[in-house]
Amino acid sequence: MELLKIPGGYAFDKELNSLDRFVLDFVSVLDKEKVKYVIVSGYVAILFGRSRSSEDVDMFVEKMNREKFFSLWECLSCKFECLNTRDPADAYDEYLLNDTALRFSYPGRFIPNMETKFSKKPLDFWTLEHSLNVRLNKKTIRISPIEVQIPFKLFLGSEKDIEDAAHLYEVFKQSLDIGLTEDFAIRLGVEKEMERFFK
Repeated sequence: MELLKIPGGYAFDKELNSLDRFVLDFVSVLDKEKVKYVIVSGYVAILFGRSRSSEDVDMFVEKMNREKFFSLWECLSCKFECLNTRDPADAYDEYLLNDTALRFSYPGRFIPNMETKFSKKPLDFWTLEHSLNVRLNKKTIRISPIEVQIPFKLFLGSEKDIEDAAHLYEVFKQSLDIGLTEDFAIRLGVEKEMERFFK
């Protein structure tokens, strides 16, 4: 995989797998509806060549009013179904406003699914505002900055998450903003865990 640095992110081509195609399908609806989003967590590592499976993709979207959400729901419903509820009012009031993720999949399937939440915490907002453009086979996906993703994965702390962090560091170590990465490591309390990457 040959990464090309472009303004605001990266570009590369690869043979798409079913998870890539699902993500591209889903974000194309968000782009059409002009909804700001950022993809975080495991899929970021998978996108850049980490060899593992995943049943879901994690995403934050901008907080929006009911009217905009209902419009988004209608467009999503043309190609996807919500696994939580069939009622958009319920989805908005009982799930999103209560910081509970909605899960969307292709109709009749449970996996893969897109776990979608409103941004809520300061780190969510920062990640949304500073997301990277990844041009994948000439289509665009917005992902979390790698400088946040690595310490966040270490913060989660499972073996899978630590391996995700190590993979991302290996891919991006030449272009990583080390100071910013260390800053987020301090904020997330994983300075010691980060030390092994910078030896």
